[in-house]
Amino acid sequence: MTAPSTVPAPPSRGSRWIQRWDPEDETFWNETGEKVARRNLFFSVLSEHIGFSIWTMWSVLVLFMGPEYGLTPADKFLLTSMVTLVGAVVRVPYTFAVALFGGRNWTIVSAGLLLVPTIAAFTVMEPGTSFNTFLLVGLLAGIGGGNFASSMTNINAFFPLRKKGWALGLNAGGGNIGVPVIQLIALAVIGASGGPRVLLGIYIPLIVVAAVLAALYMDNLATVKNDTGAAKDAAKDAHTWIMSFLYIGTFGSFIGYAFAFGQVLQVQFGRTPLQAAYLTFIGPLLGSLIRPLGGWLADKYGGARISLYNYVGMAAATGALVWASSEKSLPLFVTVFVALFVLSGLGNGSTFKMIPGIFQNKALAKGLQGEEAAAYGRRLSGASMGLIGAVGALGGVGINLAFRQSFLSSGSGTGAFAVFLAFYAACFLVTWAVYLRRSTAPVPAATAASEEKPQLSYAEV
Repeated sequence: MTAPSTVPAPPSRGSRWIQRWDPEDETFWNETGEKVARRNLFFSVLSEHIGFSIWTMWSVLVLFMGPEYGLTPADKFLLTSMVTLVGAVVRVPYTFAVALFGGRNWTIVSAGLLLVPTIAAFTVMEPGTSFNTFLLVGLLAGIGGGNFASSMTNINAFFPLRKKGWALGLNAGGGNIGVPVIQLIALAVIGASGGPRVLLGIYIPLIVVAAVLAALYMDNLATVKNDTGAAKDAAKDAHTWIMSFLYIGTFGSFIGYAFAFGQVLQVQFGRTPLQAAYLTFIGPLLGSLIRPLGGWLADKYGGARISLYNYVGMAAATGALVWASSEKSLPLFVTVFVALFVLSGLGNGSTFKMIPGIFQNKALAKGLQGEEAAAYGRRLSGASMGLIGAVGALGGVGINLAFRQSFLSSGSGTGAFAVFLAFYAACFLVTWAVYLRRSTAPVPAATAASEEKPQLSYAEV
């Protein structure tokens, strides 16, 4: 067992900083670490959850925006595309903010910032407002997408490698549930004949509560530091970009479909706002709830294997959507679309679990052992997560733009689904070719005296 190391205290940083953190030390984890990590996980999930709701609130607001707002379906798809784009881009600086300010401190700040797009939308949400104004205010909502990156980077540092799949899956899944929750609240508001300002007014006090609870119950880890060398190393590593591509197929699908589902139901199937709202929350809800299961399955059977089979399912579901879309079969379309949401959530958990395993495997391949190998894996996996999360979210931009073009060209989403089918096939091939086709070079054997963990192969990440 590796002896815990002592980390010097950062000067003048207050009492909410934890100076020594070694989750790989089982004694430390069992006696102290697990309780603290779980507490921080809970309140991180709460803040990230509301961040997701604010990020995706325009997927709901566009349902309220009838002909009196003067927006075409193409305008609405462009609006949601730009909101998604900002949410993807801000994930990169949000990743580095955790080490710069501290996980607790940045959670307070990032939660408080959500008041800006919410109050702005509350102010302008009325007929007669120009499309450019809606677009500008919508761009502000993109900051909610950044909460995911900072939250995942923070929680990644709290948990040991053997628990990361479960912890990261639960953290991300709890955040993802913010999507169906705001859609459910919107359903209640629409059903009660309320307007979009009622919906926005509900979230303003919730944002304040999340920031206050983070201040009271979360901690900063002094051991988490920004490592520009790690960021550069992660950006140069091919696995960072391979996993970014695969994450486009899972999380990019989830967030893209979350923004687009209600609009597709309205435009292609003529559903009213209330009828669309009755259906839109189901897929994101199930996809969010199943994400921790994807992480757990990846912990047990290997993220690459689970991801591979998941892409098969996503391709099959998309093929069924092509048929349902061309036949205008609403019951089949909704059923299969919900199944696609579930698969995207499962794949979110399995693909994100692969990241720390891949870099731990690289550490062992370099001959590193014990805490040295764990530190190397944490260093590169933490640096890569922000990039992977940002690129993956760009998939949501592509999905909304693809729907926009498909509806402009043919009045149907069938063409967009055909493109998505081809992409999932590509994800399947990449996963198989890189992580499952053959074993990687053997990891140098550790001596019997120093070997602590079994060797890894990419098939096991």
